[in-house]
Amino acid sequence: MTKTIATYGHGVAWEEEFGLSQGYSVNGTIYISGQFSHDMQGTFVGEGDIETQTRQTLENLDRVLAGFGVTRSNIAEMEIFLTNPQEHFEKCVELFKEYVGDHRPAGTLVGVSGLAFPHQLIEIRAVAHTD
Repeated sequence: MTKTIATYGHGVAWEEEFGLSQGYSVNGTIYISGQFSHDMQGTFVGEGDIETQTRQTLENLDRVLAGFGVTRSNIAEMEIFLTNPQEHFEKCVELFKEYVGDHRPAGTLVGVSGLAFPHQLIEIRAVAHTD
């Protein structure tokens, strides 16, 4: 059996520095690295604002999906990490539901004490498929 492997990167400097791809696809399954709130120059967006950070994070997730020629309807699973779930849970769920629409991927929301960057409130990783 021949493996079909592809990767996707946003093209920001820290991808090479950290040695990762934003997405890695093997045989039709796409593993998407944790996305967070940054623009395409790698600058953090929305410090202190959960709605801005969540929307930018989901836009970045869409970019990875588009890099593989698929859309959010191909997401099989999403895992959301929140630094303050008591404060941000309701807004996060509202934005998640807006994002997925009628699609119902599997999902997990995890409260964490911190993420990679001190001003980061949310990170989202996902698994998607190409068929």
